[in-house]
Amino acid sequence: MVIYLLIFSFLIRLVGINQSLWLDEAISISVAKMPLNQIVSGFSHFDFHPPLYYWFLNIWIKIFGENVGIMRLSSVIFAVITIGIVYLIGKEIKDKKYGLWSAVFVSINPLLIYYSQELRMYSMTSMWLTGAVYYLIKMIPSPDSGNKISWKNILGFNLMTFLSFVTFYGSIFGICAMILYLLLTKKNKLFLYNSVGIICAMLVVSQLLISQLGYSGNMLNQVTNWGLVLGKVNIKNLLLIFLKFSIGRVSWYPKQTYYLIGGIWALIVWSIVGKNILKNKLLSFLLVTPIIFGIIFSIKSPLLQYFRFLYLIPVLSLILANNKRIIVKLLLAFGFLVFSFTYLLNPKMHREDWKSLAESLDNNQKIYMIASFSDPIKFYNPSIEIIDIKTSNPVEKEITIVPYGGIIHGIEIKQKMEKLGYQQTEIKNFREIVLESWKWR
Repeated sequence: MVIYLLIFSFLIRLVGINQSLWLDEAISISVAKMPLNQIVSGFSHFDFHPPLYYWFLNIWIKIFGENVGIMRLSSVIFAVITIGIVYLIGKEIKDKKYGLWSAVFVSINPLLIYYSQELRMYSMTSMWLTGAVYYLIKMIPSPDSGNKISWKNILGFNLMTFLSFVTFYGSIFGICAMILYLLLTKKNKLFLYNSVGIICAMLVVSQLLISQLGYSGNMLNQVTNWGLVLGKVNIKNLLLIFLKFSIGRVSWYPKQTYYLIGGIWALIVWSIVGKNILKNKLLSFLLVTPIIFGIIFSIKSPLLQYFRFLYLIPVLSLILANNKRIIVKLLLAFGFLVFSFTYLLNPKMHREDWKSLAESLDNNQKIYMIASFSDPIKFYNPSIEIIDIKTSNPVEKEITIVPYGGIIHGIEIKQKMEKLGYQQTEIKNFREIVLESWKWR
């Protein structure tokens, strides 16, 4: 049965997989196309992610090419492997039936489906950390198994934590929760043995991480609203974790209806979590503790965006599967499927349509925009000339502007252009992006 579930999970993730790249995905491709040795020296110091995912994507592109769907297929594969691991975890905790229901909830969770189609490191990270949970559960002895230590499971756990940290720094919250659990439950030897992976990972990237922390601090000071992008500690970002874990990345107008429907469904999901969370102390600890760590860390350095905790959804699914009532499980499955297919089958809810925007431009046309946000245009139409509106004032009588990202950089582009004597003549919409035409008066 689980084989059919994995096949189904793979196939539904192919729906809409060729949709337009958005900004961060285009950046991933730009970085991955660098020579392997230059990814760290030429980019990573100015980013806040470790290099493993970019190295992987570099090799994937060399083998399979730059077709968008094929590139995204790598994230789909990571997601399907994660589903298989969740099945094994559920089987290890209880039985095959529990494992299957857990895998069902992971396979159709709308947020996981969205990010399994994204060229970023989050799907890979979820796979590594779900693997770490599997080895953690395998190595914790049951009351009748004695205290025999399995070095195979310890090696597997340390490998998973090492790989997760060098893929995504935000995985540290999940790793620390797992290791802390061993300490609090007085499994001192396991605590020491299983700290090796994360210690080694931090040593490997220490110089790079110090450099990135310094650059990140500069960005927070220099870019007006950069903290909002990273995720400050506030009620909105906390509520979004509960909302998005339940309904995914779907959104619609009017917003009152969106929040009403999404809020009701989120309340249903999390009330079921609340009723079942204490049935397994380890799972409840692994779900709650990383969020607490994230809140504490984000007071100093913002990192509280919901998608940075994507790796918690497999744990959430294991808790949901603990419910004994089949009608409740069927309700959850139905709700997740509704929101998942609302996203998959509705192009209006897909990513920013940079592809259509780029294809609407003439070759060699000049575009004014924040230059650091131009990677999607360069991917789809490399002949376009990008002029940084942050540092340059236009002199042409007629110009074209992509105002994307102006607010983040604290630039009121409309006010700037009007002060320079320009008048807006046309606006074209390309799903969350606009292309503006301006003429000098």
